[in-house]
Amino acid sequence: MTQWVQGKKHLNRAIDTVLDNPLPDAPRPLAFSVLRVPFFLEPGYDEDKPFVESNRDRLVSKWGGKRGWEEQKRRHDLKGRGLEAGIEHFNLDRLAANTMASHRLIQHIGKKYGLAMSEAIYDRLNEYYFVEGHSLNDKPRLAEVVSATMSDLLDEEYPSPEELLEFLNGNQGRQEIMEALDGLQQIGVHGIPKFIIEGSYMVDGAARSEVFVDIFREIEARGEIKSGPVFGDILGVSEATIANGSHLPRHIPESA
Repeated sequence: MTQWVQGKKHLNRAIDTVLDNPLPDAPRPLAFSVLRVPFFLEPGYDEDKPFVESNRDRLVSKWGGKRGWEEQKRRHDLKGRGLEAGIEHFNLDRLAANTMASHRLIQHIGKKYGLAMSEAIYDRLNEYYFVEGHSLNDKPRLAEVVSATMSDLLDEEYPSPEELLEFLNGNQGRQEIMEALDGLQQIGVHGIPKFIIEGSYMVDGAARSEVFVDIFREIEARGEIKSGPVFGDILGVSEATIANGSHLPRHIPESA
């Protein structure tokens, strides 16, 4: 998950680069629709427990003890890559838990309030988990934080903590997530981060921002996409929601 956050930072940096500096001769302004596909690092974690263990304990166990974990940190330069992406501190003792409820919530917000809002909530939950160390399955706390964040971002009526908690305690969206997980298996995605662009081009790992910039510039110069998101139908995200985008053009050329 640490590499995923780093990868997301690089993706966002690339999006900002191309939106802030559009090609002067591009056929049309470039916009983005970021659709998040759920993935479970620990699918066996008990959904009924607010948290299962600290992330430190999880990683030490995963890599066969403290020596193995220290070797992984050195090998992948996680600290250095985090700093490069603008992330100064990861809370190693954050509370690890089943993430079904938080995945369901992100999908629900995207469908109801749009992809820009679900991206904003995703960013807030990254801070909530990776920096502040809170569990993503602490449903009352999760509902409070998401409601407060949406109240700051929405002029219209926003969901109350009670409404969000009721959603989190239900099952809406579970089936779509399970089908998406099956879809990931079918295309050979067994770990994160992965980025699928134009429904077919896969960028593997925590790619640097310049990799994304090169891909986006080619699309921008072409003026059209080859195909839409491969998981839109599976997750039940409408074509209108996808078309409305998550990151819109910032510089619209004046008509001739």
